[in-house]
Amino acid sequence: MIVLFLFALLWMVEGALCQLHYTVQEEQEHGTFVGNIAEDLGLDITKLSARRFQTAPNSRSPYLELNLETGVLYVNEKIDREQICKQSPSCLLHLEVFLENPLELFRVEIEVLDINDNPPSFPEPDLTVEISESATPGTRFPLESAFDPDVGTNSLRTYEITPNSYFSLDVQTQGDGNRFAELVLDKPLDREQQAVHRYVLTAVDGGQPQQRTGTALLTIRVLDSNDNVPAFEQPVYTVSLPENSPPGTLVLQLNATDPDEGQNGEVIYSFSSHISARARELFGIAPRTGRLEVSGELDYEESSVYQVYVQAKDLGPNAVPAHCKVLVRVLDANDNAPEISFSTVKEAVSEAAAPGTVVALFSVSDRDSEENGQVQCELLQGDAPFRLKSSFKNYYTIVTEGPLDREQPGGDAYTLTVVARDRGEPPLSTSKSIQVRVSDVNDNAPRFSQPVYQVYVSENNVPGAYIYAVSATDRDQGANAQLAYSILESQIQGMSVFTYVSINSENGFLYALRSFDYEQLKEFSFQVEARDAGEEPQPLAGNATVNIIVVDQNDNAPAIVSPLPGRNGTPAREALPRGAEPGYLVSRVTAVDADDGENARLTYSIVRGNEASLFRMDWRTGELRTARRVPAKRDPQRPYELVIEVRDHGQPPLSSTAAIQVVLVDGAAERPGGGGALGAGAGAGGGGGGSGEHRPSRSGGDSSLDLTLILIIALGSVSFIFLLAMIVLAVRCQKEKKLNIYTCLASDCCLGCCCCCPCCSRQARARKKKLSKSDIMLVQSSNVPSNPAQVPVEESGSFGSHHHNQNYCYQVCLTPESAKTDLMFLKPCSPSRSTDTEHNPCGAIVTGYADQQPDIISNGSILSSETKHQRAELSYLVDRPRRVNSSAFQEADIVSSKDSGHGDSEQGDSDHDATNRGQSSARKRIC
Repeated sequence: MIVLFLFALLWMVEGALCQLHYTVQEEQEHGTFVGNIAEDLGLDITKLSARRFQTAPNSRSPYLELNLETGVLYVNEKIDREQICKQSPSCLLHLEVFLENPLELFRVEIEVLDINDNPPSFPEPDLTVEISESATPGTRFPLESAFDPDVGTNSLRTYEITPNSYFSLDVQTQGDGNRFAELVLDKPLDREQQAVHRYVLTAVDGGQPQQRTGTALLTIRVLDSNDNVPAFEQPVYTVSLPENSPPGTLVLQLNATDPDEGQNGEVIYSFSSHISARARELFGIAPRTGRLEVSGELDYEESSVYQVYVQAKDLGPNAVPAHCKVLVRVLDANDNAPEISFSTVKEAVSEAAAPGTVVALFSVSDRDSEENGQVQCELLQGDAPFRLKSSFKNYYTIVTEGPLDREQPGGDAYTLTVVARDRGEPPLSTSKSIQVRVSDVNDNAPRFSQPVYQVYVSENNVPGAYIYAVSATDRDQGANAQLAYSILESQIQGMSVFTYVSINSENGFLYALRSFDYEQLKEFSFQVEARDAGEEPQPLAGNATVNIIVVDQNDNAPAIVSPLPGRNGTPAREALPRGAEPGYLVSRVTAVDADDGENARLTYSIVRGNEASLFRMDWRTGELRTARRVPAKRDPQRPYELVIEVRDHGQPPLSSTAAIQVVLVDGAAERPGGGGALGAGAGAGGGGGGSGEHRPSRSGGDSSLDLTLILIIALGSVSFIFLLAMIVLAVRCQKEKKLNIYTCLASDCCLGCCCCCPCCSRQARARKKKLSKSDIMLVQSSNVPSNPAQVPVEESGSFGSHHHNQNYCYQVCLTPESAKTDLMFLKPCSPSRSTDTEHNPCGAIVTGYADQQPDIISNGSILSSETKHQRAELSYLVDRPRRVNSSAFQEADIVSSKDSGHGDSEQGDSDHDATNRGQSSARKRIC
């Protein structure tokens, strides 16, 4: 029957360790239940597999088997206690089991109980003892001991002999608990009566309920007498001997004496018959001298005490041996180094593991005793963040001491060396190393090689072309270091950055998705991102800025902005007075180049039409001037056809040409001045003056300091007078609260005037040109009641006021910027103010409604009604291109008459210019 005992030895000793104690009898069949470890420990059976429930490799036994799924411990094969533990009083099997997540270690102790399965047995089935007939009663004769492998109560208990009248047995107990029998002579022997005695010697054990016995046939031979027997100095000798004593080491010098003479007194030494076989192997005795010495290797760990039985017998007839016992105590020597056995070692520990995480579990042992078997452990780890932690008895754990960083130098793996050293003299030590690999955690964000990339890309690149490669690195490994590149969303000139560039997500190569134009986009920037593929704890990313700088190429030819060609692509026309002096500014060619740098640096030159070298071109400013006087014989009907080339300095250079037709005109040229080019193109180019007159420039030899001062004084005087006139005009206009702004009227302005003679003198010439209906209209103001005196507007665009009672006067006030804008003040004329002719700015009074204000019409549109309620002075700005082309405006602004484009021939404009040249009046009145 199976006897199971369970000790409740559950406790926590720093590492959640405990001990279970089971007992099982030997010789049990396979599958015999020993105990349920999981149930006794209170473990969740469903989680055993997940926590990798297993036994420590160094504690596994072939006799026991553990079901890792259920935690049941059972017998794997028959256990023979005598084979496993010999004569040891206690026979224990140890089993270490552990679980992971978290790591827990349990020590299981299985005690193998002895059963009485072995009977006592004698070394030989026949035992022979020779006794001299002269032996006296009470003489003792040791007998061969029987051996019982069982222990405890099942071991040998006593000896029995067949009942007889000569001998009896005296059972003795040795110091180690073994028992042996001595044959005691109770009655004198008589060889002549009975030379041989035979008895059955029985050895009996203490097994229950049934004892086992072993027998041997004891034959006693009666010998003829030898009166004296050898005698030892003492029956028991005690000797201490260090283990590992070499063979030949003297254990004891025995000496037995026999008072007989001759051979009866010559003593021979030998081992007694009941000495153990192991003692016979380890010790030897010299037959003649009695020298007991070591013949084998003594090991304290095998046995600390040996009993050597020696007998001495003389050489006489019927010799009776004398016996003694030598008790050899083996002294322990520090001859066993500690042993280190790792039960579990983690293959890898996460760098995010918290301090105190268990990395390895191991045990140490030393077969020596006392101080020689006391072991101290230490961990040689250098700067590695690990430490030793004592867990249970001789069990230790290696745990993390601080945070781990795989990315630091040498942080991906650590070699940990455990050194176990005993306290013997000299101390012995053992070391064992393990490799601990640190597994990666995604704790490092990708980092670009530089925070800002400056990328230069030439314009007109091919779409899809490679432009640059950004690179980032991640100190992690595996998936945590696999990077994917992307571009962050942004806007460039209102469009997504993805329409400009793209990036290869694997290698960071940047590609242009369009052809860049330096003239439209000189530079732009965007951000690239590198994101790793890590999942624990989360993917990380890093950013960098990429500045794309578009490099200019010479892909734009110079564009000539002045002078502009005429209609239908005819060459630009410039007038050259016949009397122009050398250096006269004919025109200024202005060009622009959309490129930059050297690609936009322009050079001007005359490529055709200057065969007579009449003109010279400033290659930097583009000014076209006369190099000498115009030949007197030159036909005025033959203009000069010049071709001007503008060339940039790019590689390769690009150029544009412009054709200029220089027409000879009669008339004297003015003194050189600021010199603007003819036409509107000069002003647009930024090199012309505000007036349209050509002014020749003197050479350096003709100019003088006096002339320059005169010109400066004259110009300052004119400017001062003009400014004073403007101030007076502004004051007078402020007083006239009811003045209105009128656009320029045509030739019918004086039909209803009563005294407008000063301004009607030019009526004949003013009627030569007609107004367009879209230019100016006057409509009666809405605050005047409807009456037949309203001023209608004819379809032809002129005022039909021949049969109406109300007429209008208008005044044109020219501003300093009269080339661009006119201010026109208009008001109805009334009879009540006829006496103010001298003070009326119009210079005439016309009978009509005095307090009525007309609406102001510009290009056919009525101004907003909000202005009708304002009693302040009204002003209106009329652009030059849309002004009325009339003779009055031709008198006020020469440039305006030339740009009007209405009706008259160019010759008529020239005549009119000749008539009015030199006039610089700042204010004119027309009725």
